[in-house]
Amino acid sequence: MNKKIALITTGGTIASKEISKGLLNSGAMTGEELASLCQLPHDIEVKIIDVMQKPSMHIDFDSMIEIRKTIINELKDESISGVVVTHGTDSLEETAYFLDLTIDNTKPIVVTGSQRSPQDVGTDVYSNLRNSIYVAINSLLNNVGVVVVFNERIYSAKYVKKVHASNLQGFESFGYGYLGIIDNDNVSIYQRPVYHESYNIINPIPRVDIIKCYSGADGILIDASVKAGAKGIVLEGVGRGQVSPYMVESIKTAIKLGVKIVITTSAEEGKVHPAYSYLGSAHELQQLGVILGDDYDCKKARIKLAILLTSVESVDQSYFK
Repeated sequence: MNKKIALITTGGTIASKEISKGLLNSGAMTGEELASLCQLPHDIEVKIIDVMQKPSMHIDFDSMIEIRKTIINELKDESISGVVVTHGTDSLEETAYFLDLTIDNTKPIVVTGSQRSPQDVGTDVYSNLRNSIYVAINSLLNNVGVVVVFNERIYSAKYVKKVHASNLQGFESFGYGYLGIIDNDNVSIYQRPVYHESYNIINPIPRVDIIKCYSGADGILIDASVKAGAKGIVLEGVGRGQVSPYMVESIKTAIKLGVKIVITTSAEEGKVHPAYSYLGSAHELQQLGVILGDDYDCKKARIKLAILLTSVESVDQSYFK
């Protein structure tokens, strides 16, 4: 019996067309056009659903919700073994984690893209798409949550990150590695997450901003975020989770106004931890009511905080451990 997957296309470089030498129209190609260029497996039925044709930085929470609804609808079909989503790489990690946190389903869900267009010499479009299809039909990926397939590697959505602007090895999971590989259409899994969480989207997703911390930074961006109506702020601190002392007063004010603040670290590996006691340290911030962001990077922390703010009654430290 042939396997069947749903191929959901959203645009990006993987679906781009060249409009002049060295310049691309991202997301211009339909799913049918994309599939026609690839040597898709003949023994796997591919149902193509065009959801949108957007560059990845045009993807917002409304777009992610639309992709999520499409996936959930396709997975109601018992004949579907899994889902592949094609997506632009610039925001791919954010959409993948959003889907991971908001879909409670045991079947494989794979997000992939490409660093080069279908017309480029040495393009990675076809290999990434073909490999993703083989991952999506493989029962080894059941109960793993959403994964990202790129350059023959399988990554967990929670920790995957775009690490190169153009190289074919565009994604990595610092400190955690990849879950497995695809070699000559054969899928091998070496590790898998031991815990998966999911949340329902109950209310409209609120504004959550990311603010980067640096030497001498003050609270002007925090104040602006609060004034703009943010219900959450993720601070990308340094080291164990420190910020400039000149930001602290604005942090206090934001918290008093009910804004949830999470502190993360700009370091590629390691966790936020109350290791020091001085103005702007993780320990002092925690005393003020700032949530310590554990090992989340700022983008993943933003996605999670936004989802928590719409799905749980009270967001606290327990959700970031």
